[in-house]
Amino acid sequence: MKETALVVCPGRGTYNAPELGYLKTNHADRWAMVEQLDALRRSLGQIPISELDGAGKYAPSVHMTGDNASLLIYACALADFAAIDRERYDIVAVTGNSMGWYLALACAGILDFEGGARLVNTMGGMMHQHGVGGQIVWPIVDADWNIDPEKENLIREICKESSSSSDMEVHISIHLGGMVVFAADDKGLKWLSERLPKDDRFPMRLMHHAAFHSPLLDHIPQMARAANPLADFGSGTLSAVDGQGRVWSPRAFDPAAIYDYTLGAQLNRTYDFTRAVQVAAAEFAPDKIIVLGPGTTLGAPTAQALIASQWRGLSGKADFQARQSENPVILSMGIAEQRAQVVR
Repeated sequence: MKETALVVCPGRGTYNAPELGYLKTNHADRWAMVEQLDALRRSLGQIPISELDGAGKYAPSVHMTGDNASLLIYACALADFAAIDRERYDIVAVTGNSMGWYLALACAGILDFEGGARLVNTMGGMMHQHGVGGQIVWPIVDADWNIDPEKENLIREICKESSSSSDMEVHISIHLGGMVVFAADDKGLKWLSERLPKDDRFPMRLMHHAAFHSPLLDHIPQMARAANPLADFGSGTLSAVDGQGRVWSPRAFDPAAIYDYTLGAQLNRTYDFTRAVQVAAAEFAPDKIIVLGPGTTLGAPTAQALIASQWRGLSGKADFQARQSENPVILSMGIAEQRAQVVR
């Protein structure tokens, strides 16, 4: 009997040095997909995806910029999605973090493979060229992955303090499970770096990231709509849960509405990945949650979102890890032993 699965799509920061060669290693049998994307890149005078993935050495200045990283991650994630064993898993819904929303649209059939590639590549280049500000990450959970009330109160204080300032902008960009991602202008980034308490490697500035999902990008939606046609958006074949926790069911919405969200509020307002995971888990009650590669960084935020809602009685990190060792709830395709439980 098949198990049901919720699929979670990764965001921009998931192809890092350990992922170099991800496509070559895991998807040599799906190289036609990569060649299709290479043709798009070559037609635009951009570095082909196969060349980025097959580089002899990982270069942050090349692999982490939006114009290169976006379609590279798309290639990895969509190939992973195609590799899921459909004889074993019945995929009931998809969601994603930040740029992962574009990937979710393609997985859900709202965009076809080519349409998704054009959207991801266009938006990656646009953010690289016209994005402003940056992002800083800070954790709001304790050692057992439960929300720390004192840290949560501090976030509220920071938002209040920054909103009263006229010479800087600070916004919450993403609710990411056990972390908050801030978007800010240059003054705001400096202020956050000083205002947030040091916690291990946090606060952490995200390299090559603009102030995504904030009013600092209010200039982007009009540009995005001019560059991406409504005609690429359809009615879908799978349910998709967006960054506001809204469910888009197949053939139950106007494509113009999801287009307006994707190239509107999704760009310049807070993206609530935590809520997206919680709604998807509650609404579709999956047996498993499959996190597409590349990378493994989205597994913890997904688990933390489930713990915060006490999904199936999850009480903390220790409880989650115990369940993972017995009968995994989350299967990350970027982890070899978990990947083996997902692919054909």
